[in-house]
Amino acid sequence: MWEARAVEGRGAELLEWARAQTLPYAPLRRETFRAEQDRVLVLTWWDAAVGADPPELPEPTGDLVTRPVHRWRFESVSVDTGATS
Repeated sequence: MWEARAVEGRGAELLEWARAQTLPYAPLRRETFRAEQDRVLVLTWWDAAVGADPPELPEPTGDLVTRPVHRWRFESVSVDTGATS
């Protein structure tokens, strides 16, 4: 998970920047979100073992963000499709 907060009023620019970033190889899935306070979140799914080191989006250059990017790694433990039996 990659999350950054843009300088006020530059959320659209950060979103465009994040969507344009390529990785050395493609994840199984990649979703990009935006939120209040000019935040951008990118979630990627990888077919990798726990402790693996998959590629990540870089830090934006210049004065686009208000603080360093936050990154977290999670391991899926269940999937709820919302379907009922």
